[in-house]
Amino acid sequence: MKPIIYQLFVRTFTNYNETRKHAGTLEENGCGKFEEITDKALKAIQDLGATHVWYTGVIRHATAARNNPSITKGKAGSPYAITDYYDVDPDLAVDESKRMAEYESLIRRTHKMGLKVVMDFIPNHVSREYKSKCKPRGVKDLGQGDHPEWAFSPLNNFYYLPGEAFAPQFPIEGYEENPARVTGNDCFSAHPSRDDWYETVKLNYGVHYQGGGEKQFDPIPSIWFKMQDILHYWARKGVDAFRVDMAEMVPVEFFAWVIKSIRTFYPKVQFIGECYNPELYRDYLKAGFDYLYDKVGMYEYLRGATSKSWPVEGITQQWQAVEDFREKMLYFLENHDEQRIASGFFCGSGRCAEPAMIVAATLGCNPVLIYAGQELGETGMYSEGFSGMDGRSSIFDYWGLESLQAWANHGKFNGRMLSAEQKELRLFYQRLLTTARDNKAISEGKMFDLEYAQGDGFNRHEQFAYIRKHESETLLIVLNFDDRKVDMQVRIPQEAFTYLEQEEYVTCKAQDLLTGAKYKSIPFNSQTPVALTLQAWQGVILRIETPKKHTKK
Repeated sequence: MKPIIYQLFVRTFTNYNETRKHAGTLEENGCGKFEEITDKALKAIQDLGATHVWYTGVIRHATAARNNPSITKGKAGSPYAITDYYDVDPDLAVDESKRMAEYESLIRRTHKMGLKVVMDFIPNHVSREYKSKCKPRGVKDLGQGDHPEWAFSPLNNFYYLPGEAFAPQFPIEGYEENPARVTGNDCFSAHPSRDDWYETVKLNYGVHYQGGGEKQFDPIPSIWFKMQDILHYWARKGVDAFRVDMAEMVPVEFFAWVIKSIRTFYPKVQFIGECYNPELYRDYLKAGFDYLYDKVGMYEYLRGATSKSWPVEGITQQWQAVEDFREKMLYFLENHDEQRIASGFFCGSGRCAEPAMIVAATLGCNPVLIYAGQELGETGMYSEGFSGMDGRSSIFDYWGLESLQAWANHGKFNGRMLSAEQKELRLFYQRLLTTARDNKAISEGKMFDLEYAQGDGFNRHEQFAYIRKHESETLLIVLNFDDRKVDMQVRIPQEAFTYLEQEEYVTCKAQDLLTGAKYKSIPFNSQTPVALTLQAWQGVILRIETPKKHTKK
């Protein structure tokens, strides 16, 4: 089954408070809760086509109320500035004293619905105020036993700047750090700017970055064992997969070691790496990662084809660049780091990205991810507080998203408060994702890219086509990235039929799996192009049905 990952940011997902005060507090703006992700919510997510749910922002992190606001981003804080790897965010619990039990209950509900749980693992950096109060007995805290007078040592958990106090390029109050520790985005300075990850400190895996990148892994640095313990802790609670934050900033040798260790006890646990350097892809896959982000390739190109008039024929180059491990690349058009499709910074409408989303979901057997609200045309065009109006849904502020509130309808999850346009978009996503999940031609089959074979009746700058096939199931997928209705002629070369071991037919029936529209007679052979008319920003997934007559050989 093709993995379909539904990412939801717990803080906003079930936040029904509609006040939305700029830079509001928890009490003013509200916060989603573990318990509010009910069976109804999970059933709706499963019906959308999901196989996995990535619960984002679960681990306890710095907030302005619990930590020093001078070094906290926003009132709610960054969910990637971890203050305790062994705890969950108290804001997400109905009863703070029972917060872990509430999260464990959510894991059980998710599994009961037949969905798998994805959780963040943030190995590169932690909050400047990290201190674990919930670590198991016998576990040493991060930095415990460090020698701050040493700038680097594999015995230390942090990197230090001896003789320099932490003094960022903006005023802070009530916080001292001397000597300063290196900031999480590899800022080896005691004076990080607001553009740096100033609220975090980088963890030391034994790489001496200021010493030419020398790797000192013998003996194994203590941070390796501490991170191993953390992964075991969450795997024991039933987490099925870890989305590894900024994996490329942590040495690949550590992952080869720790993934092997985890799978000794939990052989089915998966690892998804946030990695943006294509030169490192093979190394991280060899280390044991199941999937890696395909951002600098497929994401960037699909966005460009949708909003910048990049020629869609270039999609071919993106999948070919990683052809030998394409099934390991995670496709997406939105996540918490990226601007919303429907924002004014992307293309202003969720409908305009439909052909790009069809590519992301059906081009390969690899997984696809969608971000909660994407299926509703969430715009992200708010000025929530710290992040400002940037087309993203803030991860630093307490906020409620109008689209999700309309869909949830105060916990009913029936979508009755959605507009007609939102309902139509969600129906598109539901049909697309369930087809991608359940249809073996997409989840297991071969793909043949038809772009190179197109002639004058096909505009390769705006139109894209390919075939997916598994056993007797054959799909012809054709996409229109143009902002107008087009008539096109899709050629299927002889090589496609040979490669796919597909018979040719004079004519055959077909049905669009996205709309149910039926085609009584279309050619499906190498002599006669398939004539189609597609509306602006539309795509079809045509299931080839019963043939009328074979072509003569």
